[in-house]
Amino acid sequence: MGKNRNKEISAALYKRIAPLLPLVEPSPKGGRPRLSDEQALNGILFVLRTGTPWEHLPQELGFGSGMTCWRRLRDWQSAGVWHRLHMALLTELRSAGKLDFSRACIDGASGAQPPGGPHTGPNPTDRGKLGSKRHLITDRQGIPLMFCVTGANRHDSMVFEALVDALPAVGGKPGRPRRWPGKLHADKGYDFARCRAHLKRRGIQDRIARRGIERNDRLGRYRWVVERTHSWLAAFGKLRTRFERRIDIHTALLSLACCVICVRRLLPFC
Repeated sequence: MGKNRNKEISAALYKRIAPLLPLVEPSPKGGRPRLSDEQALNGILFVLRTGTPWEHLPQELGFGSGMTCWRRLRDWQSAGVWHRLHMALLTELRSAGKLDFSRACIDGASGAQPPGGPHTGPNPTDRGKLGSKRHLITDRQGIPLMFCVTGANRHDSMVFEALVDALPAVGGKPGRPRRWPGKLHADKGYDFARCRAHLKRRGIQDRIARRGIERNDRLGRYRWVVERTHSWLAAFGKLRTRFERRIDIHTALLSLACCVICVRRLLPFC
């Protein structure tokens, strides 16, 4: 984003983000000037994109120190900045007719997590190595709507109800905000009566593949978009492997990556 090689974010997009950032009063005691929010955000995005360790953020980029950017990421996560930005972008997408609630897709993807920490567990698909799992719901086109993180040993279906109920109500059109998709596609890992009943109570048609009856690829023509979104997220260097031990930092990076994916659909701000 942006033409300047020392900028990760365009001036137009930063103007959209700036009102969401908490105001910080300058210290009456003076001291070293505070790194600007724009510089810090550029540093955070550079680390997210490249996977560079925080302590190795190149000083010549002018984004400040890696630890300053890390603390700003932590503080903004605590203040709910990334969630509000994601919701604002979803509203903008719906207003522009680029958010499709006719169908949604849900799926989980596991990843390695070397340093340990919360929301981790032995990965049954990777010889029991420690890992975590990202659970994601997207719209029909693969735009991320909501996610959560668990240990890699947590079955996908165990977070199904909570993740569906966490779907946001998105405005941007006349009338009431839209929350529930028309249909929800899922693979056989979600083939449980309670999952189907949960969707029925919310007026969502289930399109869950049935074990022993339907082939997974029968519904794959719709469900592949969520797998592609998982690939988009894994393309961010800092998310390819979960390097962050703290779950709030890992969640903040995931939220910001979802925001970047949304921004890519809003061409005027890229």
